[in-house]
Amino acid sequence: MIEIRNIVKKYFIGEPNELTVLRGLNINIAEGEFVSIVGQSGSGKSTLMNILGALDRPTEGEYSLDTIPLAGMSDNELSGIRNMKIGFVFQTFNLIPRSSALSNVELPMFYKGIGRKQRTERAKELLRLVEMEDRMDHMPNELSGGQKQRVAIARALANDPSIILADEPTGALDTKTGNLVMEIFLRINEEEGRTVILITHNETLARQTQRIITLSDGEIIGDYKNTPTKEAV
Repeated sequence: MIEIRNIVKKYFIGEPNELTVLRGLNINIAEGEFVSIVGQSGSGKSTLMNILGALDRPTEGEYSLDTIPLAGMSDNELSGIRNMKIGFVFQTFNLIPRSSALSNVELPMFYKGIGRKQRTERAKELLRLVEMEDRMDHMPNELSGGQKQRVAIARALANDPSIILADEPTGALDTKTGNLVMEIFLRINEEEGRTVILITHNETLARQTQRIITLSDGEIIGDYKNTPTKEAV
């Protein structure tokens, strides 16, 4: 599903303060895997997430998604790839403040051109999946952090993506709420077979996933299969 080869990411290219953030990464991620990418701040994990999510382009190397090479694609083509294949969940939720939970979940489907009746039915179904059906008419400022994140997960699933990319999704939550959110990701992976890629600095969280890739200073220093353990975040 995901194949990256010799991925390098540099900033300030050719300048005295040129910075290399990723240093020749090679990763394959199969369909249906639940993978965590771990590392301390500055390890390059967020830069890698942006490349995996087609939000940024590598300076060097090749990236193929479902055997489709992304190099040379226009910004509009990359936007189409993101809209069809990838759902994003961020630490800061990124909900639209003046829109209800239901409308937030509907939004990706609106941009995809799905009709109002169909997108409303789909949004309600997804809010039921994350146990937020009783809050669908609430605005984000009327929701707790955990409730906002559950709405964000429902929104990430709106266009039925094959991949969920989650960037520190429990970072702003307390332990109990973080565990509830993690249970949703586990259910999405186990019951629906979606590929989930979790970006985190939390090794306890990572131990709940099937595979752990560890970055340090832009290089992979560990990549191994894991027997998931359900521990407190």
